Amino acid sequence: MELLNVVLSSVISIIALFISVKLIGNRQMSELNMFDYINGITIGSIAAELATSLEGDFLKPLIAIIIYTVVVIAISTLSSKSVKLRRFFSGKSWLLMDNGKIYQKNFTKSKLDLSEFLTQCRVKGFFNTNDIETAFLEQNGRITILPKANKRPVTPYDMNLAIQEDYPFTNVIMDGHIMSTNLKHTGNSPEWLIKELAKQGYSDIKQVFLACCDKTNTLYVFKKINEVPKNDMFQ
Repeated sequence: MELLNVVLSSVISIIALFISVKLIGNRQMSELNMFDYINGITIGSIAAELATSLEGDFLKPLIAIIIYTVVVIAISTLSSKSVKLRRFFSGKSWLLMDNGKIYQKNFTKSKLDLSEFLTQCRVKGFFNTNDIETAFLEQNGRITILPKANKRPVTPYDMNLAIQEDYPFTNVIMDGHIMSTNLKHTGNSPEWLIKELAKQGYSDIKQVFLACCDKTNTLYVFKKINEVPKNDMFQ
């Protein structure tokens, strides 16, 4: 009976957590700030409490998850309508460096150590601070850097080159299975796909691990390879 209670509580916990995440959205994964971090840990802890509730009293943790979810959605809605509330809950960006000047007070206010800042600069490929025009500490804790004009990568625009627009590839075969919806999105049929595979020497779709189609209906095929490479260049 106790084991059955754990199974039931775990299922309810997963469902509640899934609904909570779907309602809150993907912000936790893409823009994690301090408020999101605390809420994520808290809701996860409550869900764990719900999953391991051996006494069968899973109603209280469930109500707690619902309350936290409602509060997070309410704060998110209010923050989207008010700049002041958004800065209060999510924080603001701090100007750390600009035009050769390092703003020490902003380092102190943002609780950022100078050594950590220099480390992040090196991670982003800036070993010389003189190459940096402007640096910000964003709300999610990441440092964004604008290089000086003469240190920025050259773009086709800088060279006055006319470049053809790129479009994302569409996966039409994955692990030997035709992605029917994706294939239809490209404007092609399964018959067209089979003919294109035959042109490249593939008689069976099961031979294909991945096949992608671009905007010009060019098919790129990657064959299934079961063998393991003998040498690992990263080991």
